[in-house]
Amino acid sequence: MCEALVREGVEVMFGIPGGAIMPFYHAMWEYRDRLRHVLCRHEQGAGHAAEGYARASGRVGVCVATSGPGATNLVTPIADAFMDSTPMVILTGQVGSHLLGTDAFQETDFTGITIPITKHSYLVTDAAELPRVFREAFYLASSGRRGPVVIDVTKDAQQARVIPDWEPEMELPGYAPRADGESRSIAQAARLLTNAQRPLIMAGNGVIMSGAHGALLALAERTGTPVVTTLHGLGAFPEDHPLALGMPGMHGWVHANRAIQECDVLVNVGGRFDDRVTGKASTFAPRARVIHIDIDPSEIGKLIPVTVGIVGDARRVLEAMTRLIPERRHDAWVAHIREMQATHQPRQAYMRRPDTSALMPHDVFDGLNAALHARGPYRVVTDVGQHQMWTAQLLDWRRPRTLITSGGAGTMGFAVPAALGAAIAAPDETIWVVVGDGGFQMTNQEIATIRQEGITNIKIAVVNNGYLGMVRQWQELFEQRRYSGTPLSGPDFAKLAEAYGAMGLTVTHAGQVDDAIDAAYATPDVVVIDFRVEREVNVFPMVPQGKSIGEMITDQPAA
Repeated sequence: MCEALVREGVEVMFGIPGGAIMPFYHAMWEYRDRLRHVLCRHEQGAGHAAEGYARASGRVGVCVATSGPGATNLVTPIADAFMDSTPMVILTGQVGSHLLGTDAFQETDFTGITIPITKHSYLVTDAAELPRVFREAFYLASSGRRGPVVIDVTKDAQQARVIPDWEPEMELPGYAPRADGESRSIAQAARLLTNAQRPLIMAGNGVIMSGAHGALLALAERTGTPVVTTLHGLGAFPEDHPLALGMPGMHGWVHANRAIQECDVLVNVGGRFDDRVTGKASTFAPRARVIHIDIDPSEIGKLIPVTVGIVGDARRVLEAMTRLIPERRHDAWVAHIREMQATHQPRQAYMRRPDTSALMPHDVFDGLNAALHARGPYRVVTDVGQHQMWTAQLLDWRRPRTLITSGGAGTMGFAVPAALGAAIAAPDETIWVVVGDGGFQMTNQEIATIRQEGITNIKIAVVNNGYLGMVRQWQELFEQRRYSGTPLSGPDFAKLAEAYGAMGLTVTHAGQVDDAIDAAYATPDVVVIDFRVEREVNVFPMVPQGKSIGEMITDQPAA
């Protein structure tokens, strides 16, 4: 198994040993110069770390656990990776094959549990199958629509002695991902875009996964088509470009959503029309003929009717389309959108600081945004909630793979361990964690892992408002301020950081933000900054659940 990992190019994996996976760990000692094992504090942390490594590097992330609770603790990161199309191989130990089905100690049907949330799950009882299974697993994880693959290996298969065949044939009948797209559909899409008067491109995660950001830029500039980027698409198109409109959807900008509602041709590249983007699907882009480009054929027409569906790799399809389209400009259309932006965006509360001495969340993001673009390469890893949306809205995204977040599953506790993986994948960059006080308290024990590994390029910004903030916001806006189960206490996060041997800072006033960020950069170690922000600030704009993206709440309703 170690040799198979090395042959697949694996250099690092994240895990925790236990009884049913001990033979693998025993063999790993002989591979310690080629396989770096990161001992996490919880299997969920190991899974998210593998996700962070994969998202930052573009390679397959690997995590390891024993049977029973070790394996089931990985269910959340596996589901997260499945929702966000993150390539990952999960290696778990299983009880001996003679004990399968007997309710033996730490036996669970892990392949059965994970079938709905993986591309494939293998149960291996014969060591001779391991070379083929590993080859197939890494191919499945990293081809077509990326995703997680489980390899569950019984203890006797780990202990068996065989002469492996390292050139096995893969046995994947029916699995043939298409990359190039169908030429007739590409030509039809090119004609639609050529004749459009109000075209719009929506760029999703598939653009980043396929490395299509250059092809996207070329198509947008050749056709003069403005671009919106979904949460997972942020960074696929530089936001300082004249055609960039920013993020649409539930917490997207008004002008971005209205551009969707007014466009006559919408090209969705590598996005899956998530309900957080579309709002009420039947009212989405009512005037548009829709072109949908996706590597997964099951996504075409699943939620939004399409005029042209193209199954293929985003980069290859965009390059083929660009070759067929003459140069176009849509100055009047772009100017119209900019007028909407000029009308609505300055009304956002973030754009006009209230006259208060309290630390506002946007003070934190102003300071971070300035520092990120002044100080060199970075990645930002967020958790889930209000801070995630502020991060998406208020930081300028200019480079692919700079934002790593949990989109589809919306997993609180994702950020700190995912940053661990990202820091190993990008050791020469600064990894900023932006996390709420709720999510931070779910997985901050992985700071101990970060310290043990000697990782120094992680800085953690806790946006601490003493609530499960996004849930509280919904309770305020839609449930008559009944704050049920959302007020949240916690320890002194600065002292907690010091207990882990890291540096901790507390910020309570806007004037302290820049000094704290400067101190974090000046400290060659993990730093935790506890930003104690105003407690009841809301994220706007906001589309109420079940409503059209044309029906946005843009500011605090009158009391």
